[in-house]
Amino acid sequence: MTTNGWLQILVFLGLLLAVTKPLGVFMANVFERRPTFLDPILGPAERLIYRVAGVDDTREMRWTEYAGALVGFSLVCVLAVFAILRLQAFLPLNPQGLPGVAPDLAFNTAVSFVTNTNWQSYSGESTMSYFSQMAALTVQNFVSAAVGIALAIAFVRGIARKESDTIGNFWVDMTRAGLWVLLPICLIGSIFLVSQGVVQNLRPYDTATLIEAQTVAADPDDPESAETKVDTQTIAQGPVASQEAIKQLGTNGGGFFNANSAHPFENPTPLANLFAMLAILAISSGLTYTLGRMTGSQRHGWAVWAAMLVLFVVGLTSMYWAESSGNPLLAGTDQTASIMQSGGNMEGKEVRFGTTSTSIFGTSTTAASCGAVNGMHASMTPIGGLVALANIMLGEVVFGGVGAGLYGMLLFVVLTVFIAGLMVGRTPEYLGKKIDAFDVKMAMLAILVSPLAILVFAAISSTSDTFGTSSLLNHGPHGLTEILYAFSSAAGNNGSAFAGLSANTLWYNTTLGIAMLLGRFFLIIPMLALAGNLARKKAVPPSAGTFPVTTPLFSTLLVSVVVIVGALTFFPALGLGPIVEHLLMLAGETF
Repeated sequence: MTTNGWLQILVFLGLLLAVTKPLGVFMANVFERRPTFLDPILGPAERLIYRVAGVDDTREMRWTEYAGALVGFSLVCVLAVFAILRLQAFLPLNPQGLPGVAPDLAFNTAVSFVTNTNWQSYSGESTMSYFSQMAALTVQNFVSAAVGIALAIAFVRGIARKESDTIGNFWVDMTRAGLWVLLPICLIGSIFLVSQGVVQNLRPYDTATLIEAQTVAADPDDPESAETKVDTQTIAQGPVASQEAIKQLGTNGGGFFNANSAHPFENPTPLANLFAMLAILAISSGLTYTLGRMTGSQRHGWAVWAAMLVLFVVGLTSMYWAESSGNPLLAGTDQTASIMQSGGNMEGKEVRFGTTSTSIFGTSTTAASCGAVNGMHASMTPIGGLVALANIMLGEVVFGGVGAGLYGMLLFVVLTVFIAGLMVGRTPEYLGKKIDAFDVKMAMLAILVSPLAILVFAAISSTSDTFGTSSLLNHGPHGLTEILYAFSSAAGNNGSAFAGLSANTLWYNTTLGIAMLLGRFFLIIPMLALAGNLARKKAVPPSAGTFPVTTPLFSTLLVSVVVIVGALTFFPALGLGPIVEHLLMLAGETF
């Protein structure tokens, strides 16, 4: 841990704070239909979209209609992406002549990108054509992120409205999220990334002659196999910058290349890396300010933001400490920070980023439901990997994905207010709304569905040699962590991989796809039911027994509830995985 490292962390947190209010104000103005500086350009475009699509933007929906529109739209998107991937060989912009994607992988990928998970059981440059990358994956990056923002706004309306049967219009909210929020920022972001060296073209792959030919095993999985001489390298490229911007901003995370944000064509410079890290959390952070604006309690918005920040800083500090401390199994290797190296555990990390930047990136991408990586999480120390895994298991509410993080944290807010009410023996209230049994049931249903998917599928996979553990690169506690991380990433709609797990099998493609659907829609539907129920309620004036949701005490209690629920749910599994691996590492054993 160095002064330079701490300065990087402080600068990043300062920039995150700086963008929170401007973005929050802008999004509140967009969704409450107040004037913005983009009105002359985007106003006519929005009206044209409604006219072409046949949408009545003045008609609002009950929560059941809102949910029905969401599910129907998502189903159409899944079918469209599945069809594009299966028919890839017959579609244009396929200079490498890549074949259609296998049915189980196409299903997994379609579900992954529609649910904003972006889990990838394939190498992008050797599997997806340019057309698939643009028409299927990039489009869903925009759409799935816009859906998440729309859902968060609908939930906030449910909290803010009184005696209302409606929570907004899904088509309007999604359109405004994509057109007004995501598209302008991504346009500027893409241009910036191109200026940094991120590739943006439609050229066929180039073939370069190596200065020194390499001799490698014909079969990488069998070092004893016959050797072959390699004297050329295929240089993959394509329309990367346009996908890279929305991949980060929309907390999607799917990489154009297999190495994701560790690839120099996706993330070439420290400035590009800083942009990526900031973009991952920017909208999620800004939505907390939007919450305060739309509910008329700005202090409550900051209280929620403070709770998220505390969880983020604790995770980041823990990961930075673990990775900077190095690996004790490499005692004979110089792991100290110096002018020549960042020090610490550099396995699986880019030397141009080092331990600090990789720790910030790793914490950000798992705190949000992003999934982009600039280093290999499986190569982290057990505690570093534990932080990444725990961030996802907590529900990815530590800022979280765009929209998803806010409505996920608001579910914990409802639970926190309920617990506080029990402590003082009063009917719990949240911003003037009495919390009843139905509200708590919906909140708990949404919170517990993800752990159910994670633990059930992980348990089945870890006990089967036929279709589960046979895909593992490592065994022992590290192998268990690989399985836990995969299903946590899927059910949490994160999409990052721990590496080491060969997930492109019928079992994992299918079960991970199911986990993604459960983690997305079985959280959303109870959340919308809760929003609809809150919107119908009358406002009650605060009393002496009302628990204030604008104080440091509330933020502290909210953090405690998030941590306790996560600990009670996942500690036994974590104890068998990264925790025991850490103890064994200290004892001199690795996997």
